[in-house]
Amino acid sequence: MASVSHTTKEQDKEFSKSLHNKSVETTGFGAWLQKDRTAQEVALEGYFRHWDGKTDEAAEERRLADYKTGTNNYYNLVTDFYEYGWGTSFHFSTYYKGEAFKQATARHEHYLASKIGITEDMTVLDVGCGVGGPSREIQRFTGCRVIGLNNNDYQIERANRYARENHLDDRLSYVKGDFMHMDFPENSFDAVYAIEATVHAPKLEGVYGEIYKVLKPGGTFGVYEWVMTDAYDETNPEHRKIAYGIEIGDGIPKMYKREVAEQALKNVGFDILYERDLADPKASIPWFYPLTGEWKYMQSLSDIMTFCRTSYFGRKVTTFSLGLLETLRIVPRDSTKVTAALEDAAVNLVAGGKEGLFTPMMLYIVKKPEASD
Repeated sequence: MASVSHTTKEQDKEFSKSLHNKSVETTGFGAWLQKDRTAQEVALEGYFRHWDGKTDEAAEERRLADYKTGTNNYYNLVTDFYEYGWGTSFHFSTYYKGEAFKQATARHEHYLASKIGITEDMTVLDVGCGVGGPSREIQRFTGCRVIGLNNNDYQIERANRYARENHLDDRLSYVKGDFMHMDFPENSFDAVYAIEATVHAPKLEGVYGEIYKVLKPGGTFGVYEWVMTDAYDETNPEHRKIAYGIEIGDGIPKMYKREVAEQALKNVGFDILYERDLADPKASIPWFYPLTGEWKYMQSLSDIMTFCRTSYFGRKVTTFSLGLLETLRIVPRDSTKVTAALEDAAVNLVAGGKEGLFTPMMLYIVKKPEASD
């Protein structure tokens, strides 16, 4: 089977079909068992070849240059695990006492839609839409029409399937595309949002510039951005270790600081209307609580299964189960490298959150000027 590096859309689609087979019809961990082993080994090699523990400039440049294939391979490998542990909205949220996990997830999405000012007469672009959880919620909340952009065929297929099952396919659609080179006409969307997705860009001006291009003059873009905070020191080995753990486990070519994101938005022409880091270090329930394994944070009995799957103990059970299947040759060799990377991400996300070095919810609400050049 051919390598998936530097492939066309048609080759990506064919590879996705070969890899995922009928797993699109099921969800979670069970879907992993239905993959084509040969194709899965290609995806594993394609992703991990850039992750050799090196954090030097040359290693970063290789990952940045291969961002498109790297991100595509990453989501070919982890989408089923994300759904198994997290549901269909692949993002963190703020949490409050007495609030169930799914309720917090929906509120976090509603808040973004509200800050942007999305209304039912708008056509809105979801940049990096995943399997469509946020777009379905935002469509129901506002009544708008949403087009989701995604570079991963498997996620697009799942998102379109969920839209049909929820009878929302007349208001939701999902298309293949690279957010660094969008195919949409200029000035074609009333609003744009991105939820923890543009962090996969090799250069933030690239994706922000494309968003600026397709947004109508006077339109608003809202983003929950993953950034290292002002407390992060790139030259501190412990800080860099945390950032690298987040990068390898989340398919990110390079984590940037908050100031880089802010300047990138300004550089492409946006006016910043509102900016706030929602990751409150004094919160009684931290944004990273699902990864901690600390039962004191759980707010609802309905959260037990989610918490068990995402907690340290739950992740170890998943890794052990996958390792057993790998030993029995039911899944491809090196499959546990995926759960090991996800574990690395979880540990470092918690460390970054506790030390105030990282936030997954730096909120920017920005506007494209009315009189745009």
